Amino acid sequence: MLENIRFFSQETSKEEQERLLFATQLAQLGEIYVGDGFGAVHRKHASVYELPNLLPNVAGRLITAEVAVLKKLTVDPVRPYAVVLGGAKVADKIGVISNLLEKVDLLAIGGGMVFTFIRALGHEIGKSMVDLDLIDDVKAIIKRADELNVKLLLPTDVVVAPAFSKDSPASIVSISNIPADQIGLDIGPDSAKAYALDLQGCETVFWNGPMGVFEFPAFANGTKVVAQALSEISGFCVVGGGDSAAAIRTMGFDDAQFGYISTGGGASLEYLEGKLLPGLVALES
Repeated sequence: MLENIRFFSQETSKEEQERLLFATQLAQLGEIYVGDGFGAVHRKHASVYELPNLLPNVAGRLITAEVAVLKKLTVDPVRPYAVVLGGAKVADKIGVISNLLEKVDLLAIGGGMVFTFIRALGHEIGKSMVDLDLIDDVKAIIKRADELNVKLLLPTDVVVAPAFSKDSPASIVSISNIPADQIGLDIGPDSAKAYALDLQGCETVFWNGPMGVFEFPAFANGTKVVAQALSEISGFCVVGGGDSAAAIRTMGFDDAQFGYISTGGGASLEYLEGKLLPGLVALES
């Protein structure tokens, strides 16, 4: 048993030669490399990329299972196919949206990132989070979704509060009436019900990112309603990302109620963006 490999600076060095030297030292400790850390396959680290190139290698059960699941989302997915995205920043999900838009039938947006979409539609969003640099990109996504006949679900109502705080008083407002001194912290109840209704008929669903600040009870309803709907669908549902997995467990759902809980947040997203992941490239070679 070795010490945590990331305690060694060479593991994550930006210098290829440093990583290669470290990997060469590690290679002396064994004869076969088994790669099973799916959550790190998108990182070009010594033990993830260089080391498997120095030894006979094989993918472990977790990586094999994760890739098989992600292929179900990218290669001839069973339709109707929905992608549900939340979380804080549009920048974290723009690549996934762009790559999957031509593959999905329904795209549902929530979380802090939804306020960039609301702003792109021309509405004021108060003090809510917004990626101003990506407004034009979001407008292009909205237009492209319409051209492709992809149903784009955006909230019609949101839950707002004067401050990002557990005890901040919550109000439900229309997206066209968000007060200037308020922050959007969840999709509204009408929107959550509408999302749930549309998701019920889907045969394949990928969900990454909560619909609101689920850690605060007043702003957890959107995430809970969507989670409940996805736990009941007859199709195949993949929950990806640590925040989404934490949300369903915090709210009392069991992992077994969902088709698959992915262990790879960033790795899953980069795979769905169509990027080559160093750890998988090394194993495939």
